[in-house]
Amino acid sequence: MKLYHAAAFFFLGVGFLRLFGCLSSSAMADRLVLPKPAREIRLADIEKAVSENPAQAVHLIGVYRAHYLQDDETRKKLSDFWDAAIRGLKTNQAKAFEEKRFDDAVSMARSLANLDVTVESAGMEPDILLAGAKDKLEKGDDLSAFITAVHAHALKPLSFDDALIFLNRAVTVKQRRTASYFLAAATAYADKRDEIPSDARAYAEGNDQPRDMIKGVATVLVDQGTHIEKGRAYPSMMLGSAFFVDVSGLLITNYHVIQSEVDPTYEGYSRMYIRMGDATSPRAPAKVVGYDKAMDLALIKTSVTPEYVFSIADWAAPAVGDSIIAIGSPVGLEKTVTQGIVSAAGRRLLQIGDVIQIDAAVNHGNSGGPVLDKNGRLVGVVFAGADQYQGLNFAIPAERLVAAIPALIKGGKAERPWLGLALAETVEGAEIIYVAPFTPAAEMNVKEGGVIAYLNGEKASASQGELIPALQDALFSTQPGELVSLETTDGARYLLMSHARPALPLSEAAKKDSRERMAGPLFGFVLAPSLGKTSTYTVKKVIRGSIADDAGLSKNDPITIRGFSVMEKEGYVFMDIDVKKRRLGYMETSMRLPAYLDTPDTL
Repeated sequence: MKLYHAAAFFFLGVGFLRLFGCLSSSAMADRLVLPKPAREIRLADIEKAVSENPAQAVHLIGVYRAHYLQDDETRKKLSDFWDAAIRGLKTNQAKAFEEKRFDDAVSMARSLANLDVTVESAGMEPDILLAGAKDKLEKGDDLSAFITAVHAHALKPLSFDDALIFLNRAVTVKQRRTASYFLAAATAYADKRDEIPSDARAYAEGNDQPRDMIKGVATVLVDQGTHIEKGRAYPSMMLGSAFFVDVSGLLITNYHVIQSEVDPTYEGYSRMYIRMGDATSPRAPAKVVGYDKAMDLALIKTSVTPEYVFSIADWAAPAVGDSIIAIGSPVGLEKTVTQGIVSAAGRRLLQIGDVIQIDAAVNHGNSGGPVLDKNGRLVGVVFAGADQYQGLNFAIPAERLVAAIPALIKGGKAERPWLGLALAETVEGAEIIYVAPFTPAAEMNVKEGGVIAYLNGEKASASQGELIPALQDALFSTQPGELVSLETTDGARYLLMSHARPALPLSEAAKKDSRERMAGPLFGFVLAPSLGKTSTYTVKKVIRGSIADDAGLSKNDPITIRGFSVMEKEGYVFMDIDVKKRRLGYMETSMRLPAYLDTPDTL
């Protein structure tokens, strides 16, 4: 018996040795095979993307052309790939239209437009938008339908019949300002004004009073359990405001109000409710539908049927000095109405776009409440998350809320497009001062120092201080994965496929790039290396109004970087430098420069 077991183990061992030997020989043989050249790998990636993701294929072709020389055979192959990708994109766009995936159809239509390709089978963007708006109206998605119809009307005026469809629906769901918007669209046809129903006209021409509007504002309560302080337990509650934007129970509020409900790093207890009256009123459970941290916005839903719904179709862009009112629940005092004016515009406090400054009295608890003009049109959404500006009040413009809502309705975290550029507004225009690594712009070899002339075919022009927000707005309405055209003043033209924007773009860049290169986008000074000295540089450029400019740095100042610390959780970064300022006779000074990671000057 022992001999049998010994023989069995012997033959089993021989089998393993043979198998191991075969595998080893195979692995060794594979290691002796020369790896494929990067060119071949990139061409294979392009060929695969042509059928799977035509927009990505177009982007990859551009990347290949930017980084490699091509012989006649390769040029022919790339040209064939290009034609096949465009055919695929057109086919996918037509299919999306047929399947009534109108948002996807519009997205692909924009990509094709940036390729100078006309979409013949499904119409151009305004036609697709209008078809999508009607489809959403039939499905009872009034919020999306009204926003989409307004967008379509901005690109191409609605016909009388189409305007009448949306006017009647707005009257039915009692959104007076929305009805007023579509009434104006219908009355543009002078010969058909008599066909407008008199009751619809009368409703649209009426006015809502603050006593009506307060019925559409709720108090948001986020119960965060208890916290222990000196051995005692205290209840923890986040307080905010929200306002109804649809009869189905959808409300708008701030992200920072509901943050504990969706933040994956939050480890405590969190339950959200809304309350329509005072502290004795019942609480109704609510849930988060979608959120956008960069814009400090969130869409929440409750089972409560609102008595009043705010219109976000007929929003207003107020001028400085215009009268406004704010409605909310300061320190829990629900349905509080305060009055003031627009104090300033163009404040750069969020990652994307700008905000308006108001002097209407708002306090803790007003966050997420509506700001309205004297005609009852939505002007903005109060937010009070800027700790460094205590005593000053701000609102997110209604225009940006409207642009943000489609992504919020989709649910979850809103994804915004990202190219990987940090900009500075100079006398020449929007200058590219930094290209983040591993981004669409870096892949396409976009040059730093260039000035943006056109974005998606639109000229880069705006009033002083408003150029970067204008470019962000042009990109904001697109989806990640779309083709974006970018042209600089030196004639260079790039076609990039946008990626999803990171939560803190420059935090991601700081992990992958050198500290000297991060000086430009974070602190506003561009460095050039000094010959023969490690960690010593010369200031090549200082961006006007930047942290470096405020610190008194100037061109040609010698600088030595002593330290660089990224405090990602806290949201800021430090750079320790020794600088010999020319303006002070080259007297050496040690400085610590602080900067926020959520800088607004990125695209």
